[in-house]
Amino acid sequence: MTAKTLKSLHRAQRDDIGDLVTRRPVPAPGLEQVDPFLFLNHHGPQTYGQNNAGLPFGPHPHRGFETVTFILEGELAHRDSAGHESIIRAGGVQWMTAGSGLIHAEVSPEGFLKSGGRLELLQLWVNLPSHLKMSPPRYVGLQGDQIPAIRVDRGRATVNLISGNWSGHVGPIPSMTGVFMTTISLKPDGKAGFGSLGGRNVFLYVVSGEVRVSGSTIPAWNLARFDLEGDMIEIEGRKGSVVLFGHGAPLAEPVFAHGPFVMNTRQEIVDAIRDYNGGLFDNVSAA
Repeated sequence: MTAKTLKSLHRAQRDDIGDLVTRRPVPAPGLEQVDPFLFLNHHGPQTYGQNNAGLPFGPHPHRGFETVTFILEGELAHRDSAGHESIIRAGGVQWMTAGSGLIHAEVSPEGFLKSGGRLELLQLWVNLPSHLKMSPPRYVGLQGDQIPAIRVDRGRATVNLISGNWSGHVGPIPSMTGVFMTTISLKPDGKAGFGSLGGRNVFLYVVSGEVRVSGSTIPAWNLARFDLEGDMIEIEGRKGSVVLFGHGAPLAEPVFAHGPFVMNTRQEIVDAIRDYNGGLFDNVSAA
């Protein structure tokens, strides 16, 4: 087995949305995507006061990809035009396949608007291959206690397994494209290792703390880009750390994106806008 080689680090750029603290490591100058991973927004951490306006993500459309949202602190209310509705709290995850198209809203629940509190979210966009872009929409929302928390290295590391297989465990959310996805909590010197990575792109973002990987130190708010050839990786916490870690097979297809739509050609974007404006996404109101 050979270790993945660290190619570059990409610090998340600050890009607030109203009063919502937001950092984005990808896309960024010099890094358009980590195929099949397209986009990551890191919202917070921050504290909302009482009687706040909450999250600004009212009804909006998507087509052609998946969104995976990690609720690290606070809570998130979801409703979409396919009829899915949930409130996911700290430690939970929601995985939405936009596929052929839907409208969804991601807002703060009434209780949070009234009382306020801490909030920190990650939202990752995962591309779909051309033959799956028009798949029926799908949504899975899980609370933290529904996600396996696997302790390793004498309890100094915890792998929250969301999708894929690891160490004899299976994540509760099946990926249409074989994407592996976790969040990892690491105490100082705690370690977690992953294999069978040859030919797969790794997505590693340090949410908080600091880790050491492939002989290099990676501080918080940095995305690490690795080579395709290596087949294993070990992550070591240098401070108390949280890491978003996943991997997937690159699609190696053209990406034509316009706002909330990610397709392969310009004509497919034109079609998506036409279908949205024609009301074809709006089976049930997401308002």
